Amino acid sequence: MLIVPEREIADLMTREAAFDAVEKVFAAMAARDAYNFPVVREAIGHEDALYGFKGGFDQAGLTLGLKAGGYWPNNLEKRGLINHQSTVFLFDPDTGKAKAMVGGNLLTALRTAAASSVSIKHLARDDAKVIGMIGAGHQATFQLHAALEQRSFEKVIGWNYHPDMLPNIEKVATEAGLPFEPVGLDGMKEADVIISITSAFAPSLMVDHVSPGTHIACMGTDTKGKQEVESALLAKSSVFTDEVAQSISIGEAQHAVAEGLIKESDVGEIGAVINGTNPGRTSAEQITLFDGTGVGLQDLAVAAAVVDLAVEKGIAIEVDF
Repeated sequence: MLIVPEREIADLMTREAAFDAVEKVFAAMAARDAYNFPVVREAIGHEDALYGFKGGFDQAGLTLGLKAGGYWPNNLEKRGLINHQSTVFLFDPDTGKAKAMVGGNLLTALRTAAASSVSIKHLARDDAKVIGMIGAGHQATFQLHAALEQRSFEKVIGWNYHPDMLPNIEKVATEAGLPFEPVGLDGMKEADVIISITSAFAPSLMVDHVSPGTHIACMGTDTKGKQEVESALLAKSSVFTDEVAQSISIGEAQHAVAEGLIKESDVGEIGAVINGTNPGRTSAEQITLFDGTGVGLQDLAVAAAVVDLAVEKGIAIEVDF
């Protein structure tokens, strides 16, 4: 079995490689060449932690495995560790033997950012100039870095529940040579693209905060009960997702479906847009919304790419198992 420690990931996986891996796996999912297993995600009753498993099998890429991990909200304050902790395990699909164990913390951040970036590439207007960020935590910086590579943005605006964290995303904007402006939620009407990346259980972005033609990437809702945007906003949008089953059960669409505002059939796959079997955006006035729930196949795709690079560079640790 090969081991690629967390400390090696930063020198192996780039944003470009993560984007390519995620875009390909979304396309494979829509073509029914890859599928995810049911998600297990539970509160463990210790340290307020959420722990779970996401896995799947990509028949096209012959990638089989799972990611184990979750969210420990006290890590940063108590231990100086990031709150999200995870490890990816890959198995040989021919024999079932353990193939690799890969540090999953940075990979999770990169693949999550890649997913919203893929949605911007395929759904945002070509002339998008202003990007709005809702959320300014650790993951928000990855989101903004990846998003800025997809359009010729001229300005970044941001809102956060805790305004003192906004310098996190202001720094990314400044490094990219773009002006940054803190705004109220009403100010999001200026944005052509909005990324929402919070862990909220109540919506912040409402219908009145969004202008016609906007693309919204909702990236924080991955658990039953979480919600970042008003349900009515999904009813007003063309909704796309990584996986429909997750979107309507643990993603942003769970609330709009439960309230009868949209149906499961109203939620399209981003992979179908990539493959050309769904037209995606069809007008400049259309509001598009990507519900990024986070699927196991994303993790497996980026982990498999990292293992290949680690072997190529002689970094992978081989152990008998």
